[in-house]
Amino acid sequence: MSRLDSFIRRLEAQRTVLNHAAELIAEIDGPVLELGLGNGRTYDHLRELFPGRDIYVCERRVAAHPDCIPPDHLLLLGDMFETLPAARGRLGGKVALAHFDAGTGDEAGNLTLAAGLRPLILPLLRGGGVLATQQAIDGPGLETLSLPQGVSQGRYYLYRRV
Repeated sequence: MSRLDSFIRRLEAQRTVLNHAAELIAEIDGPVLELGLGNGRTYDHLRELFPGRDIYVCERRVAAHPDCIPPDHLLLLGDMFETLPAARGRLGGKVALAHFDAGTGDEAGNLTLAAGLRPLILPLLRGGGVLATQQAIDGPGLETLSLPQGVSQGRYYLYRRV
């Protein structure tokens, strides 16, 4: 498979998973947390899915399209290993959906990053909240959910906070 085809499949899977996650949390109050802004495409999609919710964004350095930058009060600027623990007072146990697709492009590096962030993300999720991620982050406190039709196993992961 070409890199272009793989990229397209990843984005299609991401959109399908996020649309499904929106259904899963429809009856759950709380903000959304986007871990990694990048160029802002996913954040923009989340704004369409959740027009009535606050969408917090963690990003080391903003380099997104100007139309896709969150307001300052919803931007957690800096290294996630520092901003996520600092956000516990504001978001601890309140997040209905967290989405994590930040990565290095290196599979081993991505797994290490996900393992390190797992204990920082988990306390932010409310009971019943959903975590959608490109990297596997299973373990205690998370129930693995089935992926929506059309998303291949291993392409994306969905969890519910128990």
